[in-house]
Amino acid sequence: MIIRELDESYFENIKELFKSVFSAPPWNEEWNDDQLDNYIRDLIEVRQPILYGLLDNDELIGMSIGKVKHWCGGTEYFIEEFCIRGDKQGKGCGRKFFSLIEEKIKDKGLDTIFLMTERTQPAYEFYKHIGFTELPDLTSFVKEL
Repeated sequence: MIIRELDESYFENIKELFKSVFSAPPWNEEWNDDQLDNYIRDLIEVRQPILYGLLDNDELIGMSIGKVKHWCGGTEYFIEEFCIRGDKQGKGCGRKFFSLIEEKIKDKGLDTIFLMTERTQPAYEFYKHIGFTELPDLTSFVKEL
């Protein structure tokens, strides 16, 4: 397995992997093609995107989509979406991928990885298991209109 920085040429692969992972349990999200195109473009067409792919025999099996975010306490890799293909989950691929990501972002001079997930999803325990710390004073808000 290798890590590679992804670019626009991986757009369809990114969409395919995203849809395969998040359409399956436990998320069961329903994405139409236009919404998914727009969502992925919203994530990758930012000022300083960082898109990493985990490849196994040149096949995209994992991805981390985020951006550089400058903050008073330092510069971070803000991950918007992270996933591992369903048949590769639970086999150490996610742990390995994060280890490779950490090396890459250190080389870029970044000092923090920030991400969000739902407490009820399996990813919550995964992130805690690989050394992430929950921020007890941070919460999210939404207002349906």
